[in-house]
Amino acid sequence: MPKKIIIAAITALALLGSISSMAQTYPSRPVTLVVPYPAGGGADIIGRMLAEAMKPALGQPVTVTDRPGGQGTIGTAEVLRSVPDGYNIVLSAVATLTVQPHRQDLPYNSPDDYDPIIKVANLPMVLAVQSTSPWKSAKELMEYLRANPGKIRVGTPGNGSIGHLIVASINSKAGVRLAHVPYASGAESIPSLLGGHIEAVVAHPSELLPHVKAKTLTVLATFEDHRNSSFPDALTFREVGYDVVMGVYYPLLAPKNMPADVKAKLFKAAKAAIESPAFSGPAKERGYNLEVKEPELFRKEIWGDYRANLLLLTELGMGKK
Repeated sequence: MPKKIIIAAITALALLGSISSMAQTYPSRPVTLVVPYPAGGGADIIGRMLAEAMKPALGQPVTVTDRPGGQGTIGTAEVLRSVPDGYNIVLSAVATLTVQPHRQDLPYNSPDDYDPIIKVANLPMVLAVQSTSPWKSAKELMEYLRANPGKIRVGTPGNGSIGHLIVASINSKAGVRLAHVPYASGAESIPSLLGGHIEAVVAHPSELLPHVKAKTLTVLATFEDHRNSSFPDALTFREVGYDVVMGVYYPLLAPKNMPADVKAKLFKAAKAAIESPAFSGPAKERGYNLEVKEPELFRKEIWGDYRANLLLLTELGMGKK
């Protein structure tokens, strides 16, 4: 047998042995959880809660690192390009995975370009205004819009976010003109609303609840298919008369081709964390809906949203130019 072939075979066997050994001892050091969005937003809140709750199952610290920028694409791409050894994982969001690839060229083009670990949480989107505003219901707001197109500025978590799609869908389906104002995150739009620089926001309940409890902000409508128990007086947008139902979910992801044993350990640790009272109680209080799915079943859900959002973006003229 030629010497080069022997050396290649020995190298391959050594690599396989190394991967097998890594899987057996994983994790032997702290795990980094990247949150690719600004601090204080919905993903950052749930990411820090998840990291803390995963520590007992993993037996190692889980360190959260914020890598905001590019609607989550910068931090997500950074992790998905890293070595698939389980020490770098990312808590991404549905728009980063199923909207942004249709708007720009990214290192990940489809749900087959990474390994889903688990769905961490669902989070609805809601429409809110200042409590002192003249609009006491979503119907009143829509009536004002029809008479005053473009006069209501709505803050969202940014261009290409689910909030942006919601605003574009309302404009399209209701024949009105909301003025879209993109921010780096939903949390960053709240001070602008409180300061009167914009008239409304489409944001996550977790970002709004403290202000709703303080009676400075009021939720007028939700974009769910049923009433939200945290805001029982707020209509769904279907009840307002328009079929706009969209929300956010947060997938825990790893680079493609991670060893199966490592992926299984991460799934087990994340599942135990999500189901623990220390995580589930506070998460539900903040408006998160918890839904655990096996990795490959979850990949099918991401694929479904990936295809559906391509159709929606094409319809709204928001895809790649």
